[in-house]
Amino acid sequence: MIVTVTPNPSLDRTIAVAALHRGEVHRALGPAAVDPSGKGINVSRALATAGQQTRAVLPLGGPTGRDLAELLDFEYVAVPIAAGIRSNVSVVEPDGTATKLNEPGPTLTPAECAALLDAALTAAAGADWIAACGSLPMGVPMDFYADLVGKSPVPVALDSSGAALRNGIAAGPRLIKPNLHELAEAVDRPLRTVGDAVAAAEELRAAGAGAVLASLGADGAILLDGPDVLYGQAAVPAFRSAVGAGDALLAGFLAAGGTGTAALAEGLAWAAAACALPGTAVPAAADIDRSVVRITDRLDPDHALS
Repeated sequence: MIVTVTPNPSLDRTIAVAALHRGEVHRALGPAAVDPSGKGINVSRALATAGQQTRAVLPLGGPTGRDLAELLDFEYVAVPIAAGIRSNVSVVEPDGTATKLNEPGPTLTPAECAALLDAALTAAAGADWIAACGSLPMGVPMDFYADLVGKSPVPVALDSSGAALRNGIAAGPRLIKPNLHELAEAVDRPLRTVGDAVAAAEELRAAGAGAVLASLGADGAILLDGPDVLYGQAAVPAFRSAVGAGDALLAGFLAAGGTGTAALAEGLAWAAAACALPGTAVPAAADIDRSVVRITDRLDPDHALS
């Protein structure tokens, strides 16, 4: 069982257009796809769709919250809040380029923040992992994830950014999963090569992270876990959208045990499958092709990142 915690969930609308031109009127190529979203929700969706057991913990409020709840087809724990949750819009072009418009989300009261933390800790009883994912909405303290890590009875995988990530790392999560931008932000410098990314991941381990799974976009992913540094890539023959690929990477990695070569390979296979699907769709078990993955411990530190 993998429990996910999403403090800032959303209802996502994905609209496909032939091309996006600023300031012009566009006609969509079809009806908008409407999906429950937020990083943790995406992880739970990927797990459930692939046949894995999951439980999502999230705040819900307002009409948008009711709409989102109706779309959840897996086990979840809703923490009622007074404010409505956010709606996001993605505009996707035929080559897979996605332009995202994300609302900031609701403002939670101190009592609602405490209830969310309590619900997450209660839901984690007997679980294998907690995946704590995404941005923190207004009102939620920047040490929310640090509190969760410090009090959790099970290992925590943290996927966030900015102060929420930095504070969470100091509390010693078992795993963090930044993307390249978040990794660069955490060490406050640009990362231009695989060697740069590895050095940044090593710094975050020294700061408290047990292991680092860093997604590098089209350049694959690196895993620093114990003494090993692994690098993996997965071919995507028919790319459609990278939205949610990092969440699929984390879901597959945790589903395969959350450590080592096999878990990295599984995560990359799930991410590649997500990239072959439109919008925020998540792969089913039949979509996952493990033969497209290549893992090595012989990294070229000078390989330039795209």
